[in-house]
Amino acid sequence: MATIRPSSDLRNKYSEISEFCRTYNEPVFITKNGVGDLVVLSNAEYERITGKLELSRLLEEGFTAMNEGRGLPASKVFASLEKEFGMHG
Repeated sequence: MATIRPSSDLRNKYSEISEFCRTYNEPVFITKNGVGDLVVLSNAEYERITGKLELSRLLEEGFTAMNEGRGLPASKVFASLEKEFGMHG
């Protein structure tokens, strides 16, 4: 369930909001004059979300390259990874 707080709580109850975000990894929605204005997240949750978005962007870029014939065969990709990181399948 969404946690919604007025903007005055951001000023007056910052520590409480911060602890909630860090403990539950959930956002707190801040309203101003009864209208949604901000979303507050812990730094860790923000990093997790932006990491997922970046991964999604990179995968989409890869799929586009493959569909346009710019991709490499999987065997070449894995051979390159094995060579670079010393991994053996």
